[in-house]
Amino acid sequence: MLNGLNIGLITVLIGLYGIASSKNSLKMMMCLSLLGTGVILLFVSIGYIPGAAVPVAGRGELMADAVPQGVMVTAIVIDLATTALGLAMVLYLYRSFSTLDFSSILESEGGEE
Repeated sequence: MLNGLNIGLITVLIGLYGIASSKNSLKMMMCLSLLGTGVILLFVSIGYIPGAAVPVAGRGELMADAVPQGVMVTAIVIDLATTALGLAMVLYLYRSFSTLDFSSILESEGGEE
C-alpha cells in the first residue's frame, strides 16, 4: 500500500542512489534536492494522525502535533538554500572547467600539477 511513509522512503532511496551513481554534478544536485524532499515527506507522514483536529482550532480530543510540521517548514527553507548554493557551485564548475563531469574535472586538475 502506498502511503506517505512508503513514498517518502522510496524518494529518499532514489535520491541516495542518484547521488551515489551519478558523476554529473547537476544530476547530483537534483538528487540531493529529491533526497531532501523525501525526508520532509517522510517526517510529515510520521507526524500525521488520522482523524486528528488542527491544534489551532482546539476542538476535539485528539489533536495533531504542530511541531513536526513547523520543523519541516524550516527544513524546506534549508533545502532551498542548499540547492541554490549547490547550483551556484555547479555553475562555477561549468564556467571554470567547461564540463559537469567530476571525473573529467579531477583528471584536468591532476594533469596541471
